[in-house]
Amino acid sequence: MSRRFIAIVIALTSGVTFLLGLSLAGSLVPGPAPAAVARPAPLASRALDRGAVPSVAIPGGVDFADIATRIDDAVVNIDTATARPEDQIPPRRFRRPPSDQHPGESDEDGPRAPQPGSGSGFIIDPAGYIFTNFHVIEEAERITVTLADRRVFRAEVVGTDPAIDVALLKVAASGPLPVAPLGDSDELRVGEWVCAIGNPLGYVHSVTVGVVSFIGRKLFDPSLDDYIQTDAAINFGNSGGPLLNTRGEVIGINSAISSRANSIGFAIPINQAVVVLAQLKTRGRVSRGYLGVTLVDVTPDLQRSLKLPTMMGALVLNVSEGAPGERAGLRIYDLILSVDDQDVATNDELIREIARREPGTVARLRVLRDGRERLVLVKLAERPSTEAATQNGGGLSRPVGGTPVPHGRPSIGLSVRDLDGSFIRRFGIPDTVRGVVVSRVDPAGAAAGADIRRGFVIVEINRRPVRSAAEFERILAASRPGDALALYIYNPVPGQRDLIAVTVDESR
Repeated sequence: MSRRFIAIVIALTSGVTFLLGLSLAGSLVPGPAPAAVARPAPLASRALDRGAVPSVAIPGGVDFADIATRIDDAVVNIDTATARPEDQIPPRRFRRPPSDQHPGESDEDGPRAPQPGSGSGFIIDPAGYIFTNFHVIEEAERITVTLADRRVFRAEVVGTDPAIDVALLKVAASGPLPVAPLGDSDELRVGEWVCAIGNPLGYVHSVTVGVVSFIGRKLFDPSLDDYIQTDAAINFGNSGGPLLNTRGEVIGINSAISSRANSIGFAIPINQAVVVLAQLKTRGRVSRGYLGVTLVDVTPDLQRSLKLPTMMGALVLNVSEGAPGERAGLRIYDLILSVDDQDVATNDELIREIARREPGTVARLRVLRDGRERLVLVKLAERPSTEAATQNGGGLSRPVGGTPVPHGRPSIGLSVRDLDGSFIRRFGIPDTVRGVVVSRVDPAGAAAGADIRRGFVIVEINRRPVRSAAEFERILAASRPGDALALYIYNPVPGQRDLIAVTVDESR
């Protein structure tokens, strides 16, 4: 082998080895120099700022500490007293329990020491007007308001509206008072952060934070209730205090809590209170327009069963005898589409529109009846004062018989029997109610799913009167699985009517 060949092999080997080394190093092109790492200065060289506050991440970027600081001076503590015995005071939805009896006190009848109550409120006018709950000051013979600066005033009741649980108080201060700004509760959204300030269990000016859980909750009076539900901690004594949005504006009046959970509270929308503020100031009470009809929203099943062209509007379920609606000619199954040329989508919207109008005024209703629109003029009366509707406690307890539906036939999961004299006398069924009594409900059937219970009286099916069990079976036999039936029922326990849609199944 020549010396020249050996030299060439050595040179090639050296070159390949060099190139392989560069490749393993990561690149043929030199990379940038590593950035210098910033190192903290020695502790001795740093100034110690004892006044600095660390930045804390607040949900949604909201500084509730700042909101509480700005609004706290407008939140007041309200204490009430009455000389009536505690057992004669009507039960209240949201009140601090009475104190334990002290040793030596007697339960004998006779004069009693004033019974204390506690709640919250907030100032809405520099002149000293204060919003709170009606149930906070109900039956009170002395009302004391304590401001955040510890000044104490006797308060007078300017006006009350028990229907939505609102009261307006006034204190006479020597100068203008701090005011809580009012927001727009109609802009509130589910999931929005809110803050509650009040005096729960006597712990004055407590602040809690949560979110809006639901809007438009019905609790006591389905026709007027429009509660904001929140998981911000609310307890006895928070009644009447403000619920604030992230801008520090009052969007609700804390009013109620769930008896079955610790994190479910309810507030009256501030817009609902503002609407009646002028009447509270000038009259001391609130007058609302009244039609005298019971309404129900149109569901897809009701629309299908009643062959309605739209789900918009409020469906008339019942017309009270002698009420403005009856005098104007409104009928069951009328679909009210608008009031004074303002469209209504639900029965809640219709109720709010009628309630905003003065008694004695005339409302123009656009009504759909039997597929044709017509104009109905109603002269409104004043809405009567009523207690909250009583909830049905589970139907009638007396067992009643019934004939089961044969297998394979159309079924809605219930059996009926004729309405007899003993049932009418026992439950005080009105003369205007005629129908069949639900005697059995299949727990797995369509009727149970629609909350139809034993003891209900079925008056009509798809607007056809039902006068006997045999007639009920004929109507049912003419239907097919998948059909929607609109059952017009009467519930004897609260004495209420309802319209319930049920989908027909094949009996098991």
